Amino acid sequence: MSTAFSIIFYTFSFLSMYVQVFFLLTFFEKHRKILIRKHAIKLENYPSVTIIVPCYNEETTVVKTVKSLLALEYPRNKLKIIVVDDGSKDNTWKVIQQFKKNTQIEIFRKENGGKHTAVNFALERITTDLVGGLDADSFVDSEALKRIITYFDNPETMAVAPSIMVHRPKNILQKAQKAEYDMAVFNKKMLAFMGGIHVTPGPFSIFRKKVFDDLGPYRKAHNTEDQEIALRMQAAGYKIEHCPDAYVYTMSPNTIPQLYRQRLRWIYGFIKNAFDYRRLLFKKRYGNVALFTLPSGIISVISVVFLFAFIIYNFFNFINHKVLQVQTIGFGSFFHNISFDWFFIDTKVIMFVSVILYGMVVTALLLGRRMAEGRIRFSFDILYFVVIYSLIAPFWVFKAIYNAIRSRESSWTFERRVKT
Repeated sequence: MSTAFSIIFYTFSFLSMYVQVFFLLTFFEKHRKILIRKHAIKLENYPSVTIIVPCYNEETTVVKTVKSLLALEYPRNKLKIIVVDDGSKDNTWKVIQQFKKNTQIEIFRKENGGKHTAVNFALERITTDLVGGLDADSFVDSEALKRIITYFDNPETMAVAPSIMVHRPKNILQKAQKAEYDMAVFNKKMLAFMGGIHVTPGPFSIFRKKVFDDLGPYRKAHNTEDQEIALRMQAAGYKIEHCPDAYVYTMSPNTIPQLYRQRLRWIYGFIKNAFDYRRLLFKKRYGNVALFTLPSGIISVISVVFLFAFIIYNFFNFINHKVLQVQTIGFGSFFHNISFDWFFIDTKVIMFVSVILYGMVVTALLLGRRMAEGRIRFSFDILYFVVIYSLIAPFWVFKAIYNAIRSRESSWTFERRVKT
C-alpha cells in the first residue's frame, strides 16, 4: 500500500511541478512584455462601453460599486452603466434608486433567475462597442478601464480580464485569500501568454459586443457562467487577454463557511464545465486551453484529493506506530530522555519534492504580488495561505467532486443571502 501511494505521489508531484516550471519558464521568456503602468494614460480613441452590474442582496456594497464606475477616468458620453436587481430580498432596489436620475445609469428590477439571467437581461439592451460586467461587491481602480481598452488595439483581441485583488483584508482568512489572489495575477498572465485563459471573471472582464452577437448570451453553466463563456470563446478561436495593471477590488468571504460555499461553487463549476467541453481536451486545434489549461486543472483537482488521502494515511500510520510504541515500552518511557538530533530529520525524497513544490507556489505568489504592488514583499499572509488552504481546500474539493457526480449544484443566491 505504501509503495502504491508513493508511486502515485511522485506521479502527481511531477505533473504539478511540470505546471509550475512551465509557468516560470513562460515568465522568464515573456516578462519584458508584462505592462505595468503606474501613471494616468490617454487614449487616441475611446470606444463606447457598457458596464452591467447584476446584484442580488447587495444593499451594503452596490452603491460603492456604482460610484467606483462613475469615478472611472473615461468620457461620460462613452460610458454607460446598467444595474439589474435580480429580485433581491433586502433593500438593494431601494438603495439604487438614488441613481435613477443619472443619465449614465439605467436601473432595472426583474424576478430572481440567477446571475446569468440578470446579465442577459442587460445584454438585450446593449448598443455599445464593448460590454463588461462588475459584481456588486467589487470596486474598480479609476484607470482600470483605459488600461484594458489598450489591449483592444489588437483587432484579434475579443475579451480582456483584469487583475482581481482582495479589498481591505481584515482577518487572517481574508489575508490568506489576498495571497491567493496575488498568485492568481501571475497565473492568469502566464495563461494569457499561452492563449489558455479559461475564465473571464465577473468583476470587470470586458468583451467586444461581437462575442455575444456571434456566440449568444451567457448560460447558467452550473452557476459559473464566467468559466463557460471563456471556454466557448476558446472553442471558437477567440483571443482572450489579461491586463495585469487593471486593478479590481473584491469583497472576499470573511468566514470559513462563506469561503467554503464560494469555492465549492467554483470547483464544482470547473469540473462540470470541463466535462461539458471535454471535446476540447488534447485537441491541438483548440490551443493551450485544451493541451495545458484544462488538463492541469484536472490534475490539480485529482492531486488535492490524493495528497489529502496520502497525508491522512501517513497520519494514521504514525498514530498506530506511536500507540504500539507506548504499548511496548510504556507511556513514561515514551517521553524519557527526549532530545533533538539532526540525524532524525526526514531526508526522504518525498520531503524534498514537497518543499520544492511549495517553493514554486510561493515564487509564483511573489511574482504576482510584484505585478499587483510593484514590489516583491514577504508577509504573514503567505504563511496563512499555505497553512489554511492546505487544511481546508481538500474539503471543498472532495465535496465538489461528490456534488458533480450527483449533479448537486451550488447556489449563487445562497452565497448572497440576506445578512442578519
